[in-house]
Amino acid sequence: MTTPLIELCEVSRKYDDGPPALHDTSLTVRAGEAVAILGPSGSGKSTLLNLIAGLDRPDTGTVTVDGVRVDGLGEAASARYRRDRIGMVFQFFNLLDDLTVADNVVLSAQLAGMPRGEARRRAAELLGTLGVDRHARAYPGRLSGGERQRVAVARALMNRPPLLLADEPTGALDSASGEEVGALLTDLNADGQTIVVVTHDPALARSCTSRTVRLVDGRITEDVRPEAVR
Repeated sequence: MTTPLIELCEVSRKYDDGPPALHDTSLTVRAGEAVAILGPSGSGKSTLLNLIAGLDRPDTGTVTVDGVRVDGLGEAASARYRRDRIGMVFQFFNLLDDLTVADNVVLSAQLAGMPRGEARRRAAELLGTLGVDRHARAYPGRLSGGERQRVAVARALMNRPPLLLADEPTGALDSASGEEVGALLTDLNADGQTIVVVTHDPALARSCTSRTVRLVDGRITEDVRPEAVR
């Protein structure tokens, strides 16, 4: 058995005086898996993603990703961890409107210290692979929602992260664009990219992942793996 890429062990997280957002949650994800985290609003999906990304810390339990104890990192180390090991795709793209498409994609690599020429070549390669290279000199506001999400995926992949996290990646898209992004995630996983998708959309989960984890009231109530559906 290989070491899991992601391992959450008895993780709990509570905010203020409300019920726990996550309660004694344990989860492992192996390299190369594509996993969908499903559940209604308030089920703990975003909290789970934020803990994996090092944007939040559990009250109890441990979070280990790619051999790093994420729950024990300080602020600077958390930023380096996300830069080097995590690619993130968001519902509303989070692109910088005053930068061109190419500059948006290059930015994360430059922050990581990649030489400018190498970063430009890497960005051009990704934009070409994702079918948006013709927009390299355009600004994000001129692109469709589906095109902006492809640019966001290119940015997320710039530093070759072992893990891609997608938070409602089709939530702001029309159905056709959503299907395109789902197909893109499927292709990335087929090439070996480990992906965790948080979504409320079972159709997206079916289209681009092979394992679904369902959260209800901060607890995992269902974990359907490929072998369980053959």
